[in-house]
Amino acid sequence: MRDMVFGLLAAEYDCAMTSRHHDDHDHSACVADALARAEASCGERGARLTPLRRRVLEELADSHVPLGAYELVERLGASGEKPPPMSVYRALDFLVSEGLAHRIESRNAYIACGRDHGADDVIVFLICEQCGLTSEVSSHAIGRDLAWATRAAGFTPHTPVIEIVGTCARCRK
Repeated sequence: MRDMVFGLLAAEYDCAMTSRHHDDHDHSACVADALARAEASCGERGARLTPLRRRVLEELADSHVPLGAYELVERLGASGEKPPPMSVYRALDFLVSEGLAHRIESRNAYIACGRDHGADDVIVFLICEQCGLTSEVSSHAIGRDLAWATRAAGFTPHTPVIEIVGTCARCRK
């Protein structure tokens, strides 16, 4: 079973890490998908996707590499009025709390949530140390295994996220 789970993760990794690196990759499809999920999610929960929250999510979804708050301030300023950093941080907090973005702890940066996953799934970020491309995979099975291991150790995890740094398929060539 374990080999099957990791085999599925590896296949998903190859697909996710290479498809976003192709020269003909359509970032607008990623942005449209992220915005559609955000609008549906916010509508279901009664949350509000303000214009700034929307613009921050658009930048994150278009990037495919983790962005810090100040990078977002600069990017947003290039296409309009530069928002105050605190407003961007509040927008990021909202997006993370709604499950629309993730914080990459090791980079102190953020990335749009790239897929639907369950609350019990463990999220694994695959981060290319050369180009910064970051892909997200999740696994309920790994989550169960980690939950068992943490309970056995008497440990209560608050954020079950794993970051794996390595080299993507494109950079390996």
